[in-house]
Amino acid sequence: MRAWPLAELGRRLGVRVVGDPDAIVSRVQPLDEAGPGDLSFLHNLRYVERAANTKATAILVGEGVALPGHNLLVCDEPYLMLARALKLMMPGPKFKAGIDQSASVDDDVVLGDGVSVGAQAVVGSGTRIGAGTVIGPGCVIGSGVTIGGDCLFHPRVVVEPGCRIGDRCIFQSGVVIGSDGFGFATVDGIHHKVPQVGIVVVEDDVEIGANVCIDRATLGETRIGRGVKVDNLVQIAHNVVVGEGSLLVSQSGISGSTKLGRYVVMGGQAGVAGHLNLGDGAQVTSKTAVFKDVPPGAIVSGVPARPRGEWARSQAGVARLGKMREHLKELHQRLKKLENDDD
Repeated sequence: MRAWPLAELGRRLGVRVVGDPDAIVSRVQPLDEAGPGDLSFLHNLRYVERAANTKATAILVGEGVALPGHNLLVCDEPYLMLARALKLMMPGPKFKAGIDQSASVDDDVVLGDGVSVGAQAVVGSGTRIGAGTVIGPGCVIGSGVTIGGDCLFHPRVVVEPGCRIGDRCIFQSGVVIGSDGFGFATVDGIHHKVPQVGIVVVEDDVEIGANVCIDRATLGETRIGRGVKVDNLVQIAHNVVVGEGSLLVSQSGISGSTKLGRYVVMGGQAGVAGHLNLGDGAQVTSKTAVFKDVPPGAIVSGVPARPRGEWARSQAGVARLGKMREHLKELHQRLKKLENDDD
């Protein structure tokens, strides 16, 4: 692991060094675990006391943060700078270009320069994979798939036939792209399967967490926009459109043909019914159930979803119900006593 003088690290990261520019760091650790030779970070001011007591050699901090006795790397966005420091100081594994001898790759597959296909992976006929992409062990890439360059597919990712993936995408283990949408015509008590013949399109710079399922469209496309980030265990149904830069947190679900605008946020375990529209910048908080359209920029909570302020007031009222019940009980007893006294 390389040793980094703070002066050099500061130059590479484009940050200001406060303290000893010759101090050496070689890895990144959290405040509580860091020791001599470690770089740590403070991006949330609630942890200032931990930062003051850390044994790290240097700390990434935001402008205006003072920690006497510590070497600091000062920047506008310490969390973003942490990401860059990790890539620089603790880079991930390097993958050997080529096709593992146990992999199965059809003869007409087109592989760009530097593509790596791991052990027991399968790549179907007519598929094209861009330069620098890594297909991990046990992945199954169907026929006629297009994958861009510099993507990373962790082990056991499945991309069904005909789907299209952009550049610089990261798929964690267990992702399934292009599984059949949940479409059935129910007649006389029998559920008749509706063939799902569309595809999934994933645009550039998308990251999809472990065990996410994105269903192919019944007809046309299910589309995941540029820069979308999807947490683990999310379900995205057929013909859904997720707009650019949106964030979908773990165990959220989107029903068929719903459209999310740009930079929409869905909290953990939130759900959206089908054939709805969520406007640009809308936020759906955790465990919320959405049954009607959400305007741009709105924040909704609860079951069913309603404006967050309204939901918060109603929850405050619920919290007071116990005291209100006791108060009503007391009033009832006093009224009953007065009625008995009149008798």
